[in-house]
Amino acid sequence: MAGNIDISQLHPLFVGEITGMDTSAPVSAEVVEFFEDAMAKYGVCVIRDASLSDSDQIAFARAFGPLELAPPGRKRITEGLYDISNLTDEGEIVPPKPDGAQPTDFELFHTDSPFNSWPTKWSFLLAHVTPPEGADTQYVDTRAVYDALPSDMKKRVENIWVEHDLFRALQRNGVEFKDEAMRKNYPRMTHPLVRRAADGRKALYMGWHGVGIEGMPDEEALPLLDELYAFATQDRFVYSHKWRPGDMVVWDNRCTMHSATSFERYKYKRDLRRATINESGPEVSAIEANRKSPEEV
Repeated sequence: MAGNIDISQLHPLFVGEITGMDTSAPVSAEVVEFFEDAMAKYGVCVIRDASLSDSDQIAFARAFGPLELAPPGRKRITEGLYDISNLTDEGEIVPPKPDGAQPTDFELFHTDSPFNSWPTKWSFLLAHVTPPEGADTQYVDTRAVYDALPSDMKKRVENIWVEHDLFRALQRNGVEFKDEAMRKNYPRMTHPLVRRAADGRKALYMGWHGVGIEGMPDEEALPLLDELYAFATQDRFVYSHKWRPGDMVVWDNRCTMHSATSFERYKYKRDLRRATINESGPEVSAIEANRKSPEEV
């Protein structure tokens, strides 16, 4: 790679750390080739000292695929980005809910947008403000997980399709969701468990949103999914990223899972912003894509 861009590996199995990449500059064909190769190899890349401009983040992400547009309505950040924070539109800490309910989604391993009909590619998460402790993001390379599976388990899972359902997953974790309109926006979606990653290796497309297996009764499917989840989240597969402002972490949703660790969310501010891209297709929100087939958009 020309210039002063360097890359080094942060975990024995995956994760590349990139220094010297200017994410505010126009993305050249050389940078695209370098970064596509890096993502195919490492699955997760940490870009240090990235631009904190929303428009620069969006432009950088768009160089690698069409955006999955976030639902509109957040005034604090540029439209199209997902707001991964504990802040109001005015930049203050969101107060506790009267019923004491705590966010649960991001403290379990998952892949972004598995309930979407469109093929999600990468997520680009950029840190603006980080707490002094906690709120790490942990990553698992599911290519390494597949490689480590016993041979009989590889044969068992080779051709199964997993049903991903946000609301059923919440129910399994003790959270009842009664908003039927929202439920319709995030329908149950089925995906093959085993797929080829960008580097040609087999990977598991999985996460806690997986709640069933096509054609298999729940009494068989759920124990199998739970067994795979427990195997995949062993410490040996996990990289824990300790954020600092200016970190942009990019991960391939097709061959990784991620999860946040807890922090004192009513004491410290956490401001991270996410762009997500699909493999192909027009730039539409995930909700709009779920209402139509790709041919109809």
